[in-house]
Amino acid sequence: MINITFPDGAVRQYEPGVTALDIAKSISEGLARKIIAASVNGKTWDATRPINEDTSLQLLKFEDAAGKSTFWHSTAHLMAEAVESMFPGVKFWVGPPVDNGFYYDMDLGDKKITEEDLRLLEKKMNELARQNNPYIRKETPKAEAVSYFTQKGDEYKLDLLQNLEDGNITFYTQGNFTDLCRGPHIPGTGFIKAIKLTNIAGAYWKGDEKNKQLTRIYGISFPSQKELDEYLAMLEEAKKRDHRKLGKELGIYTMDDDVGPGLIMWMPNGTVIIEELEKLAKETEEAAGYKRVVTPHIAKESMYLTSGHLPYYADSMYPPMEMEGEKYYLKSMNCPHHHKIYAAEPKSYRDLPYRVAEYGTVYRYEQSGELFGLMRVRCLHMNDAHIYCSKEQFADEFRAVNDMYLKYFKIFGIDKYVMRLSLHSKEKLGIKYVNQPELWKETEEMVRQVLIESKIPFIEVADEAAFYGPKIDVQIYSVIGREFTLATNQVDFSQPRSFNLSFTTADNKSEIPLIIHRAPLGTHERFIGFLLEHYAGRFPTWLAPVQVKILPVSDKFLPYSKEVQAQLRKAGIRAEVDERSEKVSRKIRDAELSKTPYMLVIGERETTDKKLSIRKHNKTEPEPQQVEAFISLLKEEITERNGA
Repeated sequence: MINITFPDGAVRQYEPGVTALDIAKSISEGLARKIIAASVNGKTWDATRPINEDTSLQLLKFEDAAGKSTFWHSTAHLMAEAVESMFPGVKFWVGPPVDNGFYYDMDLGDKKITEEDLRLLEKKMNELARQNNPYIRKETPKAEAVSYFTQKGDEYKLDLLQNLEDGNITFYTQGNFTDLCRGPHIPGTGFIKAIKLTNIAGAYWKGDEKNKQLTRIYGISFPSQKELDEYLAMLEEAKKRDHRKLGKELGIYTMDDDVGPGLIMWMPNGTVIIEELEKLAKETEEAAGYKRVVTPHIAKESMYLTSGHLPYYADSMYPPMEMEGEKYYLKSMNCPHHHKIYAAEPKSYRDLPYRVAEYGTVYRYEQSGELFGLMRVRCLHMNDAHIYCSKEQFADEFRAVNDMYLKYFKIFGIDKYVMRLSLHSKEKLGIKYVNQPELWKETEEMVRQVLIESKIPFIEVADEAAFYGPKIDVQIYSVIGREFTLATNQVDFSQPRSFNLSFTTADNKSEIPLIIHRAPLGTHERFIGFLLEHYAGRFPTWLAPVQVKILPVSDKFLPYSKEVQAQLRKAGIRAEVDERSEKVSRKIRDAELSKTPYMLVIGERETTDKKLSIRKHNKTEPEPQQVEAFISLLKEEITERNGA
């Protein structure tokens, strides 16, 4: 018998060879009908794959992140089967799940897929799904796999096989489709009840512009039609909230070919938002004991070799500049500079925790095909900080960072979030991760315990850690349910050793600190992109580029309008007067379109009584107010950062 340990700590015994689906059925048939995959010792498995040893098991439904990923990956294979039936001879590259759905890259030769073809493919996929064919996993010797794809003349799969080790190669088959795939997959196609193919795009093979352009088909699927309908409704709402559309309409940012792709220029309205976010961060960090620093935008190659970033991240860094026989790189991360600041002066236990913060500018060479508005850019302004602490201080410091996240969530009206505890992979030590197995085990458990004790919702994900230690990826959801990766909170046990960082203990010994890398507000680019969509461009008053629009009914009332503007500006309120010779109804409409929180309509009565008629978000205040009373209320709203 083998022991199966469930997430609540309960242990049950089963015969070797039992599957997660068998275990679900032993609990209840109703549960088994919802299980599409399993987490086996932290790794996602097929629910139908035999388990032969003691295991920590989590049964996964579609609602679980790993469940969705498996569901969408399986639907990508179903789409490939449909494509192959309609376009014989098609060759496939990769078909992964993504944040919302899946895609598959394929070589159709001289054929083109149209929008009409997408609808026919959907029909075919639904037909295949109803057959409820099982996804069958087969371990395959490398020679056999090479032979199979050589016979098919499939150069894409043969290329993938070059980097796979014999003994770790698997095929998956469902219906009439077989593919090289590591899995996992759902038990059968019958789980897929609703499908929508959403987009056709071009994608260079391996993301390299020098290679052939393949056809990429995007789609999404659900276990019920109701869920698909809700998603499509959300998608329509998301189009209205698209940060690229709103960013242009509201004058937040711009890009220009002469500047370069992925390089954002912040316009005056966007710069106001940046300054308000930085003000919030600086106030919060000063209260938490951080010290501000400023570091250069470039550094010598030797520093990035010491940090270990060059071997791991060279492809994401801009190429070096050579000067005076030295290579310099544009800064792609702030941490090595901060480590040098820590090392500049001797530290004792009395100096710890040592917290340094910087809104640092970093440059990353994202592939052209991956650039996307504010979400994927090449120049980023990061709410970065590093905490140097002893092991004894770690739990309190890590918890304090998480508490800072929670404070920000409340300010911005983020009600739904989850922390992803990203762990290393034992098999990739020395390749993707620093080869310190004991330190990995120790620090991962330290992070896990802080999350458990803090009662913060989290999930564990294998093989997604930073190369130098475990991390938390913070996933947040907008008001319409769209998921965003906000930032990370990382533990680093490697770089303190690489940079020979130390502190003197109370008993006069030298000890190596731990480092916490944290960026609660992420980057200006990604976070403002999120906020544009979260608020649909209607920022709360404290964050709005223009907080008050003053709308004189005619030029006759301009003098009093400007008098009110001067009073507001003196009080630190961002106010503008609409001096155009337009009807007041047009001015109100334009102020609404610009998402201005408050509008003040100034006419004969307001000028005579020295009062204000106030409109807020299409609402009219019942009684005019004195200017001083309005300023008092507005300043309180701004100071408290209300209105999220």
